[in-house]
Amino acid sequence: MTGIHTTLHGLGAGRLPALFMLGLLAWPLSPRAQPTPSYADLVPLFAERCLMCHSGENAPLGLRLDSYQALLEGSSKGPVVVAGQPEQSELIHRVKGSRQPRMPLTGPPFLSDGEIAALEAWVANGLPEGAPVAVPEVVPERPAAGEAVTYRHVAPLFARYCVKCHTENGLMGPAPEQLRLTSYREVLATGERARVVPGHPRASELLHRIRGQARPRMPYDGPPFLTEEEAQLVEDWIAQGARDAEGRPAGMTAGARIRLHGVLEPGWLLNGVPLRIGADTRIDKSPRPGDYVQVRGRLDGQGGIIVERLRRR
Repeated sequence: MTGIHTTLHGLGAGRLPALFMLGLLAWPLSPRAQPTPSYADLVPLFAERCLMCHSGENAPLGLRLDSYQALLEGSSKGPVVVAGQPEQSELIHRVKGSRQPRMPLTGPPFLSDGEIAALEAWVANGLPEGAPVAVPEVVPERPAAGEAVTYRHVAPLFARYCVKCHTENGLMGPAPEQLRLTSYREVLATGERARVVPGHPRASELLHRIRGQARPRMPYDGPPFLTEEEAQLVEDWIAQGARDAEGRPAGMTAGARIRLHGVLEPGWLLNGVPLRIGADTRIDKSPRPGDYVQVRGRLDGQGGIIVERLRRR
């Protein structure tokens, strides 16, 4: 499993993670031969697949898995595990995908059958804590020099900053403006309108919002907002084709609806994006260069916008 660098303290120089992960893979084959896992046994799994988002003060919905007590406390919406009842435990539903968004947010790949079975066994057997263990420090992966930025690099940012609202049942109820950021497919969806235009970050509403070029700046409850390094990572991801977790670039959907806010520039540019003004374009409130405006239209296939309506805000 890739996607994280971990620093392990007090885990036998990495032997426990390796041995236990092998045990997880074999779990469904001989369940009676396997000891009941404890939280301590599951720490390597959490470190590999969960702690990139669910650790520290900015964990989504306050759900931290970086200590036994924090996991039992659950999220701002309540407990995520119920001792003896895996079928009533939100954590189990999320890793199985029976409730959305499926976790981990960086999947696929999601957890293996063996890993899910180990989590279920832990819950079913009363959530034992096990021996005290130091939880690894987790540092989200960044692309190496010359390596393309992929969805696995930016998904933890969406999880930390955005998913608390932009999910089916978030802090504000339904996802605002139907924008869900809980999977690669949903981030690139163009049903209501395109928020990400692969290959064209300046035409991407998502980037305008997180950089504060469009109001309101996101996340809505910021600060903190994304750091410059984090915003640049999202910009690079879009510029390189909004690649999926396996590195495959997405195609741009010509004709997709677009809505952008920003400062109108001379030559019919919006934050550097060419605006194609035609006889059918509706222009309201006589916008001039330097005005903050809203543009509605469609993608022209080269990252520009065929403008249907332009108005000063």
